[in-house]
Amino acid sequence: PLKIMKTESFTSLFALCMLASCSVSEKNKLESRPNVVFILADDLGYGDVSCYGQEKFTTPNIDALASEGMKFTQFYAGCTVSAPSRCSLMTGFHTGHAQVRGNRELKGEGQLPMAEGTYTIARMFKDNGYATGAFGKWGLGFPGSEGDPNNQGFDEFFGYNCQRQAHRYYPSHLWHNQEKVILEGNDTKNKTVYAPDLIHEKALDFIRTNKDKPFFAFIPVIQPHAELLVPEDSIIEKYRGKYPETPFVADKEGAEYGDPDFDVKAYCSQPEPHATFAAMVSRVDKYVGDVTGLLKELGIDDNTIVIFSSDNGPHLEGGADPDFWNSNGDFSGYKRSMTDGGIRVPMIIKWGDRIKAGSVEQHIGAFYDFMPTFADLLGVDVDKTDGISLLPVITGSGEQKAHEFLYWEHQGNVAIRMGDWKAIRTGLLKDKDAPLKLYNISSDVAEVNDVAALNPEIAAKAMEIMKREHTVNHNYPLYASERKK
Repeated sequence: PLKIMKTESFTSLFALCMLASCSVSEKNKLESRPNVVFILADDLGYGDVSCYGQEKFTTPNIDALASEGMKFTQFYAGCTVSAPSRCSLMTGFHTGHAQVRGNRELKGEGQLPMAEGTYTIARMFKDNGYATGAFGKWGLGFPGSEGDPNNQGFDEFFGYNCQRQAHRYYPSHLWHNQEKVILEGNDTKNKTVYAPDLIHEKALDFIRTNKDKPFFAFIPVIQPHAELLVPEDSIIEKYRGKYPETPFVADKEGAEYGDPDFDVKAYCSQPEPHATFAAMVSRVDKYVGDVTGLLKELGIDDNTIVIFSSDNGPHLEGGADPDFWNSNGDFSGYKRSMTDGGIRVPMIIKWGDRIKAGSVEQHIGAFYDFMPTFADLLGVDVDKTDGISLLPVITGSGEQKAHEFLYWEHQGNVAIRMGDWKAIRTGLLKDKDAPLKLYNISSDVAEVNDVAALNPEIAAKAMEIMKREHTVNHNYPLYASERKK
């Protein structure tokens, strides 16, 4: 006979069914969200990649990423040096508003940390059900601090917490979350474990482990930041004898492995700096190929967004020779410069068939655009950001908003870009009234001809924006008057 349920029981069962239905729906919705892999090179110049003009060696895997996705030609890092550029990327603020505006070191190991509760892109992904991992160089808070990656939204971290430690490719240790991982054989004398390769394997393991759920993998690789050093393998052999070489001889005590007063911050001598640099960039290219190959092997490449960029322009340290490589392309300046050679970077994004293959985009953007882009992707509202979502231009859906201006500041120097105009002031720590220089980079891409006197209204507007967008941060003064007493 048919059993009649009590009203309460039927109501409870109906509620459970609805809850189960919602749970399945939410699970399906979550599983359909794209994975995101963000590969960030360190000190790689705009012209160090062959699809951006490098002619002395090739980067086939990065080039393939561009041919399968979109290559931006007017994209900018968050700053002209590592830590503030990464803070801008993580938080969605330009350096006039960001917490970290310089590479401020702390005694021991680590840099000045971001504050507790900072809303980062990692936290946003984590709050929306993503597994989050960071593998490489951090530099935004010493181990265990409020700025530690585990306290800024990352479930897993493996790599160099401290960017000073990352000057060495054979370090004594790395960090896995809160565990100090001793690298046996790397004792400041012997070079056994090439840390970037180990970090790379951990990044691949993270992707394998999380292939069945949405994940955000941030992979800030170390190369080609000095020191100039690679393992003895087929990559370096390919370049030996191919280029003229002027050996780099370290001029600091403790620079060489085996020195009794070994200094982790120094750079070792390098008899083949050109071959080594090419091998370092090629190793980054290999890492990119390993990641994209794994995504295809796992069958998740179509639903994974892959982004490749660099944290700032090319460096001059440790025997690096950016002029030989034309590392800054047609631009002037290097790392630490406010001219485009210091801040304009390669940026490539691929996302299955949602991005037109082989497209080249001239939209002007910067690192702080990724916060609103990812928020748009997840359907999340972001209260405050200096960025603009790139989703319309990436997917070709809707009208892409343009920036009124982009802004950078670092150690007494400030710059903005307004359309084709670029304005720069330097030396503000010594002279608060330092003049503004103005360039039209549509006709003067190298920023050689100062036309401020010929365009007083534009110069005045640029000056007003510079003053308005700078907020005082005593840890990173722009003017001498802002230094802590």
